[in-house]
Amino acid sequence: MNFLAPLALALGLLAIPVILMYMLRLRRTEQVVSSTMLWEQVLRDREANAPWQRLRRNLLLLLQLLILAALVFALARPYSEVATFTAGRTALLIDASASMFATDVQPNRFAAARSRAHALVDALGANDSLSVIWVGNAPAVAAPYTSDRAVLHGALDKLNPVPAPPDWSAALTLAAAGFAGVEKFNIVIVSDGGLPAGLPAVPGSVTYVPIGQSDANTAILAMALAEDPIVGPELYAKLANMGGAETQTILSVSLDGTLYSANTYTLPANTTLDVTLTGLPKTFRIAQAALSRPAAAIVPDYLALDDTAYAVYDAGASGRALLVSNRTNRFLEQIFTSLPGWQIFRGDPAKPLPTDPYDLYIFDGVLPLTLPAANLLIVNPPANVPNLLFSITGKTAQPIKGGQARKDDARVSNVRFENVNIREVKLVGGAAWAQPLITAGDVPLLLAGEYNNHRVALLPFDLYDSDLPLQIAWPILTSDLAGWFRTPRMVEAANGLTAGGTLLLRTVPDADTIRVTRPDGALTTFRPNDARMVYTETLGAGVYSVQAYKGAALLAQEAFAVNLFSTLESRIAPAPQITVGSIAAQPAAPKETGQREYWPFVAVVALAVLMLEWIVYQRRQIGVRRSGRGGTGPGKARPLQKTPRAPV
Repeated sequence: MNFLAPLALALGLLAIPVILMYMLRLRRTEQVVSSTMLWEQVLRDREANAPWQRLRRNLLLLLQLLILAALVFALARPYSEVATFTAGRTALLIDASASMFATDVQPNRFAAARSRAHALVDALGANDSLSVIWVGNAPAVAAPYTSDRAVLHGALDKLNPVPAPPDWSAALTLAAAGFAGVEKFNIVIVSDGGLPAGLPAVPGSVTYVPIGQSDANTAILAMALAEDPIVGPELYAKLANMGGAETQTILSVSLDGTLYSANTYTLPANTTLDVTLTGLPKTFRIAQAALSRPAAAIVPDYLALDDTAYAVYDAGASGRALLVSNRTNRFLEQIFTSLPGWQIFRGDPAKPLPTDPYDLYIFDGVLPLTLPAANLLIVNPPANVPNLLFSITGKTAQPIKGGQARKDDARVSNVRFENVNIREVKLVGGAAWAQPLITAGDVPLLLAGEYNNHRVALLPFDLYDSDLPLQIAWPILTSDLAGWFRTPRMVEAANGLTAGGTLLLRTVPDADTIRVTRPDGALTTFRPNDARMVYTETLGAGVYSVQAYKGAALLAQEAFAVNLFSTLESRIAPAPQITVGSIAAQPAAPKETGQREYWPFVAVVALAVLMLEWIVYQRRQIGVRRSGRGGTGPGKARPLQKTPRAPV
């Protein structure tokens, strides 16, 4: 053992004056007793010539010397050298993702990782600093760079894992920020591996501290519901055995809480199995799948989070489209009739629009004086009908031969417009709300956007003046636009969300409150000041409910499912190495030497002895007061026995 301040040991010489205080004879309070008056002068002379007394055994003296020794020892700062990763400045990244719930080490992997992190903090040198970064779905700095072990231990004790995939890119970005201004920088990653590929490069060195022992895990990696026009709803699930030994599992499927089927499957090592259930009833809403181990199974399943999956079945009503035209437009009628999930109705341009609502209004060559507040597809708009959406400023002088569709927009990314010929195109102005999706030079051939929370598309030419309806581009374009025109749902997550994901909510007309209810009953309320809201509280797997209210009246209700569905998290085998940027970090023994100091423990001992000394002193004083005699202590001799005066 060494000392960081060995000169402090010289303070041990303070024991000398402490001992001398116990040997020094001080004058005591005298009492006049008749039988000893003749000896008074003799005693006074002896005391004057003998200022010291013989040192006697005294418990208080022993305790005070122990306190002094402990304090001197603590001030000398004893330490021992230990191996560590944390010399210099170190960013300690502790994996808090779903796989850290695995129980192959007790009580779970995250507890083991936290224990390893505590050991690294204990080995922190006096001139070193360390920061703790929690790596979950939204990484955060749990403790800034400091050498205060108490702060670091406290930060680690407050951390917990989350049932979601982690964001390693964000965590490494936080860690790299600590490199500025230091010569020696380290990143220590305490994890079971499973880092994604393509992580950014980081400065300094990277050390990997592996956690976990086993790879035994079965999981549901995917689940979805679909509508087959012949057999009805179908359920698809992907099962996986992530371990190196063959295992069996039972897949149970429940519909709205009632068990529908339960089947046993054998899964070879490191394989997946696709399971499809057909002919499901059309009346259910929530499907839940769960894995369980047969009674005779010998291969464990160490991660329970990926054994359950949820899906929401929404058959969905057909979209209603109203076509208003001054002629029979077979191209528009036939294409919307052939599109799945749409019903086409014909309107009379000479009459007011029907009062029944429609999901889409199609105006071909005509426009009403007041446009409906709904989704619109406007084809060949008339120039003599004013409206708030756009204006017709002229027309092209030459025919258009071919156009270019935007490749970065899903509404037209699959459309090939190069071979389309158009005799005449109207020039559109004042449409700031729209984007040109297909253009011929600087002439827009298709514009689309949102106006007052409704979706609007504009084809500024007559279909009969073009060969577009005769080309493959026409069904592709109308199919993609029809999907975009479907009445927007509050929840745009048809296949659910991955745990920890972000959901973009949409409001509905007239709604003043949007409520999202978690599977555990927790409620989040939005006041829709605009058309879009962001919901981020998706850590728990299950079915979330979304309701739109106007006052106390329920206007609409939808649901979405949240699942883990992460191959990286379900593959719990501890990784032999991790790759960060171009660095392949393998599990390595500590390469640096740190200092583990013991003065806090010695100081605690000193405090305990001090409390004991105080208790002994107080008990002795109580005994003295009860006996009516003077006490002993530093500088006091034992009192002479006085003979009480005899009564006269």
